[in-house]
Amino acid sequence: MSTVADRPRTDGAAGIAVRHVLARIGRYVFLCLVLAFFALPLLWLATAPFDDTPTIGVSLPQFTLANFRALLDNPYALPSLLNSVWLAGGTAVLVVVFAALAAYALSRVRVPGRDALLYGLLLLSSIVTGTATMVPLFELAVRVNLIDSRLGVILILTGGLLPAAIFILKDFMDATPTSYEESARVFGASPLQIMRHIVVPVVRPGLATVGVWAVANVWGNFLVPFLLLGPDKRPAAVIMYTLYTEGGQADLRLLSTFSLLYSLPVALMFVFVSSRYGFRFHGGIKR
Repeated sequence: MSTVADRPRTDGAAGIAVRHVLARIGRYVFLCLVLAFFALPLLWLATAPFDDTPTIGVSLPQFTLANFRALLDNPYALPSLLNSVWLAGGTAVLVVVFAALAAYALSRVRVPGRDALLYGLLLLSSIVTGTATMVPLFELAVRVNLIDSRLGVILILTGGLLPAAIFILKDFMDATPTSYEESARVFGASPLQIMRHIVVPVVRPGLATVGVWAVANVWGNFLVPFLLLGPDKRPAAVIMYTLYTEGGQADLRLLSTFSLLYSLPVALMFVFVSSRYGFRFHGGIKR
């Protein structure tokens, strides 16, 4: 039989349970609001290209493919996507190759001041941005005749991304067992053979990470291609800013359609690399 002294305990336990339920409800409501905040722009991106009269709001589209036909009439829209592929792919290949070689050398060779050099390069690349160096880079491109050249843009973007890429890949190289390499040396393998047949297969997730990161950085880069390339060679990030009406307002029909096509390659690349390699954490190192 319960006593008067037991009632406050029961009331206190009930209050704690109620507060726990209310906290959980509040947490779920907050998560739903955050999800809606990020999902609404994606819903607009998925529906506006198929709407006859798109607006800045999300609504059921009046389905049409006229926006895609209008985009095909633009002489620079689709070629700019191919230009983006060339710039992003070329830069990613150079960044992965040079960063892998440099990171392997810094990981295996004991050079005095190695860590200070690596952190110094990373710090300088973060402080001295591409905007601050655009004048000397433009002057250099003029002197070596790389104006309106995709190669010039690829080399400039590669130089800007290399310090961070080397820093990322060095952690992967440090985590690679050296016993494999020592066994290969016993059988007469050269350093390049060791790098190609032993190190690269082990650090493939790291190479994929750097490749995706490099492509994403180049894909959205505006300033360097805008200053160094002509209209025929400019990537999609630059051409997107030309999709305006004669009155200076954004043409939502073309802009939404082009934005969908512009975002698909990077999204598909991320899905492919993630499913192919899988990004998992092992001992604090992303493998």
